[in-house]
Amino acid sequence: MSAGPSRPLRARSATEKSRRRDDILQAAERLWTAGVYTDLSMSQVAQEARLAKGTLYLYFDTKEELFLALLTDHLRTWLQELHTLLQDRRPQQPAEITATLLQSIQGKENLRRLLLLLNTVLARRLSPQTLLNFRRDLRHPYESVLSLLPCRPATSRLILGHFYALSSGWQHVADDYSFPGDTSSNWVVEGAFPYDEQFKLALEAAITRLMEQDAQTEARA
Repeated sequence: MSAGPSRPLRARSATEKSRRRDDILQAAERLWTAGVYTDLSMSQVAQEARLAKGTLYLYFDTKEELFLALLTDHLRTWLQELHTLLQDRRPQQPAEITATLLQSIQGKENLRRLLLLLNTVLARRLSPQTLLNFRRDLRHPYESVLSLLPCRPATSRLILGHFYALSSGWQHVADDYSFPGDTSSNWVVEGAFPYDEQFKLALEAAITRLMEQDAQTEARA
């Protein structure tokens, strides 16, 4: 827990507001990685960020909105890094695409678990409009990544869809493995993701099948 006096009530400049928003998100992430999402309160986040609780609500109305913003930042960073990897490597074969996608997600356990949190908690508690805005905010970097995959756009979307589903699904399995019978417990796990090889095999098999179907469609056109 951070110590020290609370900071001024309002940030005045755009830079100060952006920095304070980042401080809030980082405080929430620190508490989340050391505890349990359901037990985490906005008061605890405010205390960790050394802000008055009322100041916290100037930035986020609910805990769910705060964590959706945290997920958005993680996804934006990941999409930018994946875009760079795809530009550099220009993968063409399923094994090459699989390797690139897996490299892009290395060291991003928090992102995987935030995606799992989105599916299991956030999506049920946020308004449809908020979720629509979330998708719209990420549309441009998402479309930029799609344009670098060697398939038709519809197939590229399916590839990323399978990657998303497998990332969330295998993470859920890993969490259950790490904490048998208690999926709500602290999910911090020492060591590597325990299903790396199975994840790779499942992803490559899905991409191979999708690209085969893509080639068949192209041949019939």
